[in-house]
Amino acid sequence: MKTIGLIGGMSWESTAEYYRLLNELTRDRLGGLHSARCVLYSVDFADIERLQTEGRWAEAGEMLAAAARSLAATGADMVLICTNTMHKVADSVEAAVSIPLLHLADATAEAVRAAGLRRVGLLGTAFTMEQDFYRGRLEAGGLDVLVPDAEGRALVHRVIYEELCLGVVQDASRAAYRKVIEDLVADGAEGVILGCTEIELLVGPADSPVPVFPTARLHAEAAVAAALE
Repeated sequence: MKTIGLIGGMSWESTAEYYRLLNELTRDRLGGLHSARCVLYSVDFADIERLQTEGRWAEAGEMLAAAARSLAATGADMVLICTNTMHKVADSVEAAVSIPLLHLADATAEAVRAAGLRRVGLLGTAFTMEQDFYRGRLEAGGLDVLVPDAEGRALVHRVIYEELCLGVVQDASRAAYRKVIEDLVADGAEGVILGCTEIELLVGPADSPVPVFPTARLHAEAAVAAALE
């Protein structure tokens, strides 16, 4: 099995899910006591969040590029950025190393296409929902992407940073997310991308009338498939 390199800690709540998923998926594929060969570089999310808020994306990209170089030096055969939002600096990370970067949006778009869907709603941080680095990648992959209205985007973003990244999961927020999902479906969404890795801690298939696409799980599945090729 190839070694999977993880750039995590954004937040560690979802990075813990990545670790669980990678090991469960490897066990399911190989059986017995098998687990994933992986190495984790976990950043301090407070530093990253400050750079996000201040728009200092180049500096954030340098931090993640340094993390990728460290992973490559330990023998990682591929790199995953364990967060949707920080794929804004994916080009900087990819340029820093000779090993491949498994882009989360590509794995997600492939799963949506495999389900026979094209028009999808996107939930995530405000950066992910409103900027082109992620939506544009999905659209280049053949998808038609819808996002919530301004009020819905603000709610989704707030719950991510003020609750989920801190390990807080509230029924009221789940109900609010369900309403946002219902509105996207009313606008024509055939499926919904859970485009922030923490969102999977709050909602799942039972919370949506259409298929959901949990990006952390899809990313982990793609990584295990690549590692076992």
